[in-house]
Amino acid sequence: MPMFEVAAVYLTRERSTPDGPRTEVLLGRKRTGLGLGRLVAPGGKLEPGETAVDAAVREVREEVGLDVAAGDLVPIAEIAYPFLDRPHLSQFHRVFTASVVTGEAAASAELEPAWYPLAGIPFDRMWADAGRWVARAIAGEYVAATLTFAEGDALVAEDWTAARRS
Repeated sequence: MPMFEVAAVYLTRERSTPDGPRTEVLLGRKRTGLGLGRLVAPGGKLEPGETAVDAAVREVREEVGLDVAAGDLVPIAEIAYPFLDRPHLSQFHRVFTASVVTGEAAASAELEPAWYPLAGIPFDRMWADAGRWVARAIAGEYVAATLTFAEGDALVAEDWTAARRS
């Protein structure tokens, strides 16, 4: 099944709170397209001739108005997402994290961003797979998987040994 390539970035920051330091992650509510209404990391399709790192930098700027340097991106996952009922939506994600950004997060036509405590990510508002890997990957565990979705965006198969691109 052919897949288009996507780059996504989970941006993190440390915040001081009355209870002590807290790590937060930036997620955005999708305002258009696949995943409408869900919380996702900034990201999107690679343009022709673009590397995943280049796309990650560009997408963060376009979707949430923040600047991240290519050298500050840390690869955390490679995930293939076959969509059995909509093969044209099948995707291969290269996922990064970064904690050094400049600017203030701002809404775009694509995402409405907000910072969430890493320990309290609202996985129930994300894609069904997110709770299985996002926090682990941000914490430093490299994730490679093939996660298959079917009708109703139901997660129907999981292979955590590798990401397979077709």
